Amino acid sequence: MKLIASLTLILVTGFFSTAHAAIDEDAAKSLAKKNDCFKCHAVDKTKKGPSYKSVAIKYKGKSDGEDKIIKNITTGPKVKLEDGTEENHKIIDTKDQSQIKNLVGWILSL
Repeated sequence: MKLIASLTLILVTGFFSTAHAAIDEDAAKSLAKKNDCFKCHAVDKTKKGPSYKSVAIKYKGKSDGEDKIIKNITTGPKVKLEDGTEENHKIIDTKDQSQIKNLVGWILSL
């Protein structure tokens, strides 16, 4: 009985970690483009805002990293720009949590 429970746990855990790791890069880029995210951000260079690679470095591996990015793109907090000025971050135009998580997962994968 313990063996079956252990195998079930391994299979379920493996399934969810694999499902979580699947990122649709094209969909993430499309959502970012649709929301003009690339106006202020680029993948690997600083624009008005930090590069997505810089964001990934800042949050990757942190237990609250995904949540902090999601909060940033869904609540529009004041953010400090590269030139030192501040403005409200644009709110992503979707309520679809899977699209938001996919976008954040793509950013963190860089």
